[in-house]
Amino acid sequence: MSFLIVLAALVFLMLAAYRGYSVILFAPVAALGAVLLTDPGAVAPVFSGIFMDKMVGFVKLYFPVFLLGAVFGKLIELSGFSESIVVAAIKYIGRTRANAVIVLVCALLTYGGVSLFVVVFAVYPFAAELYRQSNIPKRLMPGAIALGAFSFTMDTLPGTPQIQNIIPTTFFKTTGWAAPWLGVIGSIATLAAGLAFLEWRRRGAMAKGEGYDSATPATASATGTAGTAPARTDLPHPLLSLAPLVLVGVANFVLTKMIPGWYGESYALTADALPGLHAPVTLPIKSVIGIWAVEGALLLGILLTVATAFGRIRLTFADGTKAAVGGALLAAMNTASEYGFGGVIAALPGFLSVSEALRSVPNPLVNAAVSVTSLAGITGSASGGMSIALAAMSDQFIRAAEAAQIPLEVMHRVVAMASGGMDTLPHNGAVITLLAVTGLTHRQSYRDIFGITIIKTLAVFFVIAVYYLTGLV
Repeated sequence: MSFLIVLAALVFLMLAAYRGYSVILFAPVAALGAVLLTDPGAVAPVFSGIFMDKMVGFVKLYFPVFLLGAVFGKLIELSGFSESIVVAAIKYIGRTRANAVIVLVCALLTYGGVSLFVVVFAVYPFAAELYRQSNIPKRLMPGAIALGAFSFTMDTLPGTPQIQNIIPTTFFKTTGWAAPWLGVIGSIATLAAGLAFLEWRRRGAMAKGEGYDSATPATASATGTAGTAPARTDLPHPLLSLAPLVLVGVANFVLTKMIPGWYGESYALTADALPGLHAPVTLPIKSVIGIWAVEGALLLGILLTVATAFGRIRLTFADGTKAAVGGALLAAMNTASEYGFGGVIAALPGFLSVSEALRSVPNPLVNAAVSVTSLAGITGSASGGMSIALAAMSDQFIRAAEAAQIPLEVMHRVVAMASGGMDTLPHNGAVITLLAVTGLTHRQSYRDIFGITIIKTLAVFFVIAVYYLTGLV
C-alpha cells in the first residue's frame, strides 16, 4: 500500500505537468497528499520542515544561475548576436547541410550559456527559412533543434553552464568540468548518432517526394508567417557576436581553477570583518565552486554584451530583462518545487521499497543512470527529475561509488547525462514549447524528437561502458 501511495503521487505530478498545470502549485499538493494518506497528523510539519526547507535550499543555491542565464540569453537575443551567428553558420557551412547547420548553431548557443527556450525562439525563423530553401520537410526541424539544444551541450559536454550540469556539483563536490574525457566521448557519440539519424530521416522523407510544406498545418507557425526569416542588414559581425559566448566558456574554466586558490577549503565570515554578524559564518568552498564559476562567467558575458551592443539593446533593455527575470523565477520555482517534492517522497515508507528495488541493480553507475532518467521521464524535466533523485538518493549513490572505487566525477557525468535522457517525453515543457513555436504537432514531429531521446539515453550507457573498458575520466 505504501508503495502505491508513492506511485500515485508521482503519476499525479506527471499528469498535472502533462496537462499544463503549474508544478509550483501541484508538487506540494502531490507530496502532501501522499503524506495525508500515510500519516495525516504529519502534513503540516512535513510541509514546513521538509518540503519548504528543501525548496528554499534549492532556490538559495541555484536561483542566481537561473537568473544570470536568463538575462544573458535575452541580451544575446536582443543584441542581434544570435541572428548574426545563425546567418554566418548558414553562409559558411552551406544551405545543403541544413541539419548540421541548425544543430551546430543550437549547440553553440546552448554551450555558450543561452537558455534552451531562448535558443528555440532565436533559431526557429532561420531554421524555417533554411529548410524551406532546401525543400526539407518542416516536420523534421524539431528533431534537429532538439539534438543541438536539448542533448549533449545541455549536460554532457564538460563545462556547459546549463543547470543540468551544475546541480550535481553541490552533491558530489565536483565542478562543471567533471569527467572531461567521458563528457567529450559521450558528446561525440551523441552528435554523430544524432546527425546520422536526422539524415536518415531526411533522405527517407525526400525519397517519398515530401517537401517543406508537406503535411504542414495551415497555421504554419506559432510566430506568424510560414517561417521566413526577417531581413536584417545591420547585424553585428559574427566574431563580435561569438565573443560573449567564448568569454563565458573561458571564464567558467578559469574561475573553476582559481576559486579554490583564492578561498581555500573554507571561508569564514567573522565579526572582525563584518561587525553586524552575531556569529561566525563558515562556508565550505568545494560545494560551491561550480556554482560560483558559472555565475561569474555569466556575469562577465552579460557585461561584455552590454558594453559591445549597448546601442542595440538600450531601448529594449528594461522590458527584455523584466521578461528574463520572470522566466528565471518561473523556471527556478518549478524545479525547486520538484526538489521539495523529492525530499518529501524520500521520507515516506513507500520509497524504501523503491530504493530497495533500485539497489537490486548492482552496478552503481547503471543504478544512478536508471534512477535519474526514470524520474526525469516521469516529471518531464531533466533538472526536476535529477533534483528528485539526488534529494532522495545522493547519499546512496556516493556510498556505492566509493565502495566500488568509482570517482565522483564519473558519477557526476553519468547523473547529468541521465537527466537529459528520457526527460524529453511528450509532456516535457521544452518539447511542448518547441512544437508550439514551430507550429507543428506531436503527431507530426515527436517521432524525430523521440529518436534523439533514445540516442541520448543510450549514450549514457555507452559512456559507462567506456569508463569500465578504459578507465578514462
